[in-house]
Parts: sequence; C-alpha cells; structure tokens
Amino acid sequence: MGRFDRRLVRYGTFVLIWTVVGLFFLTQDLTRKIYWDDPTPWWRYLISWMVGVWLLAAMTPSILWCGRRWPIERHGWPARIAIHAALAVACSAIQILGLAATTSTLGFLGALSPQTFGETLGILAVVSFHNNLVSYWTIIGIQHGLDYYRRYQERERQALRLELRTSELETQLVRARLGALKMQLQPHFLFNTMNAIMVLVRQQRGPEAEETIARLSDLLRFVLDDALAQEVALGRELEYLRLYLSIEQLRFADRLRVELDADPAILDAAIPHMALQPLVENAVRHGTSQSEAGGTIRLTARRIAETLVVEISDDGPGLPATPPQRRGIGLDNTRARLHQLYGDQASLSIANGAAAGAVVRLVLPYHLVPVADTQVATGAAA
Repeated sequence: MGRFDRRLVRYGTFVLIWTVVGLFFLTQDLTRKIYWDDPTPWWRYLISWMVGVWLLAAMTPSILWCGRRWPIERHGWPARIAIHAALAVACSAIQILGLAATTSTLGFLGALSPQTFGETLGILAVVSFHNNLVSYWTIIGIQHGLDYYRRYQERERQALRLELRTSELETQLVRARLGALKMQLQPHFLFNTMNAIMVLVRQQRGPEAEETIARLSDLLRFVLDDALAQEVALGRELEYLRLYLSIEQLRFADRLRVELDADPAILDAAIPHMALQPLVENAVRHGTSQSEAGGTIRLTARRIAETLVVEISDDGPGLPATPPQRRGIGLDNTRARLHQLYGDQASLSIANGAAAGAVVRLVLPYHLVPVADTQVATGAAA
C-alpha cells in the first residue's frame, strides 16, 4: 500500500469515526423530536449533525499534529496544557465558523431557521463552543493514551528482548562452564591411564600394556562419541564405566573386583556424562590400591521417588581422620557440574561405610535424557 493510499485510509477512518459519533447524537435529537412531537423534518437534524462532525473529521489530522508537536509530558506540562488550551479555543472557533457558513447557506440549523450568518454564528457560539472544546481535548486525550500504551508495549518488548538475551547469555555461560569442567575431567582421566600404561611397561608387562592401550582406544572412542552431550543415559554411562574398569583390572589383575548393580528399569535415566568415572577412580585409588589383597568396588543405582540414587562403595581403609589439605579434581569438578546442571536438586556426599571403606552417594533429579542431547550423541557417533 502506497503512502497516498495509507493517507486516504487514515482520513476515511476519521470520517467513519465521526460519522458514528454524529449518528449517536442524532438519536438523541430524534428522541426529543418524538417526545415533544416536533414537526421539524428528521433529515434536518441529520444534515446538521453530519456537517458538524465532518468538519471535526477534517480538523482531526491537524489536532493530532498539534498533539505530536506539543505532547503532554511530565516535564514542562503546564506550558503544554496552556498551548493546547489556546489551540482548543482556536479549533472550536474555526469549527463554529465553518458550520455557521454551511448551515446559513442551507437555511436551517436542526429545528432552528436563522435568517443570517450572524444569527447562526451567535447560536452556534452558545450551543457548540464548549462541546467543541470537549471534542478537542477528547482527541488529544485518546492520542496521548494510545501513545502511552504504545510506549508501554515497546518497553515491554524491549524488556522481553533483554530478558531473552540475558537468558541466552546465561545459558551460553553455563554451557561454557560445563564444557570447561568436562574437558578438565577428560585430560585428567587420560593422564592417569597413560601413567598406568607407563607403569605396566616399566614392569615389563607388555601384553597387559598392549591390551590397556587397545581398551583405552575403545574408551576414547566412547568419550568422543558423547563429547558434545552433557547428559547421557545411565546404561551408556555404565558401558563407558565398564571399559574404564576393564583397564583398571588389567593394572590390578585379580586384586580389583567389581560389582555393578543397576535396576534395568532405570537404564534410560539421565546422568551427567563422565560423572561416575572420577568417583570410581577415587574409590580405586583410595580403596583397592591401598591394600595388598586388593578390594571390591560396588556400584548400585536405584530410583527413589523422583530421584536417581547412585552409590559407589569400596572396602578400603575409609576416610582419614584429618581431611587432606588438597582435594582431588574429580570430586570437586563433579560437584561443580552437578550445581551447574541441577542447582540444589542434586547432591554428592562421601562418608565412611558401615563396616569398612568409604561410600560416595550421588543423588540426581530423575528424568530421561533430552531428545536434543540424544541426537547430538548419535550425530557424533556417526
């Protein structure tokens, strides 16, 4: 639609609105006519009202321009009120002059039949002056209300855009933090495994070293497949954990015994990728490796109400009486990832077992792996 067409539609809208207003007040005059049995033809009232309101329709664009030129705002409003008061008087006078010239030519003004322009002007000055003032201020008031509503809507949209942008930035920041924590865990595990291979080589245990390298290759493939996923299914995490433990069992031979007990019904539950490996590694380091006879690492996974509870226990010496000044990177990073992913809905605790060793308890909100994460992992695997 061109500029001329838009202007034509706008003026047509003004005429339509004022026509409706004129017809509304015409019904009042017609009601009086019927009540007092006025013999004046009804069309006189119609023409008088239509001429008056169409003159106001013609003046409406100018009134709206004045409203935009001198908007009534918080600062400087007394001067703006004074300007519009003067403009309201001027517009009322112009409308009266135009209506007087038209109706005096027609020879009637509703039920009245003034003989001259001066008589018509005098009648209209008494009858219409204040109504025209009200019409001017009504137009200005509606314009001001619509402008205020538009500004309010724009502020709401800006606030929504800002909130959305802030949310996106927060999401990106959380993802960056999670990615940094996860990448910190992976080299940590890799370096520990490489050290284990070095130990096997120094002990001249060539077949075990070669088997460890082969299993490490499989394990790294698992890690790369899910490199972009923050959460994976519990079943997949257990597969990854079995690969890791198979490497540790090559190191410790029959000294390391493993028991994995997970309810088959919850293998689709979501768990942070690589969340179990550092916990099991901690149990191996501080439990099995501390005894010449080795030990047993036991993992259980159960759903309790709306939580996933995973416990990892060992039968080693347990926690020292005095906590070490330097804590391992695995537990700290796991706690940090849990906080980033779940806030206060997740927890990680460690305590001495009932009989011996230590027990790590991981509590997560129970839910299935998001479809998006599954697609990411599948795409990485492909």
